[in-house]
Amino acid sequence: MAAFDGTKGARNLKDIEVRVYDNDLEKAMRILKKKIQNDGLFKRLKLKKSYEKPSEFRRRKQREALRRERIAASRRR
Repeated sequence: MAAFDGTKGARNLKDIEVRVYDNDLEKAMRILKKKIQNDGLFKRLKLKKSYEKPSEFRRRKQREALRRERIAASRRR
């Protein structure tokens, strides 16, 4: 288990594990892709691909916080 560093999700690819049953590789690949997507790895890689201005970074973080807030509010109802 990786140390807690305040981030959400797997710290690296070693924390994501998929078991293959009955040589069904296609199903295992779908499960792996879903786990990686839910973990946010694709999103983090996309963000690291190019430079993000500090003002854009703050705006994106604010939008994400508002989205999380809306989701939490809808779940409380």
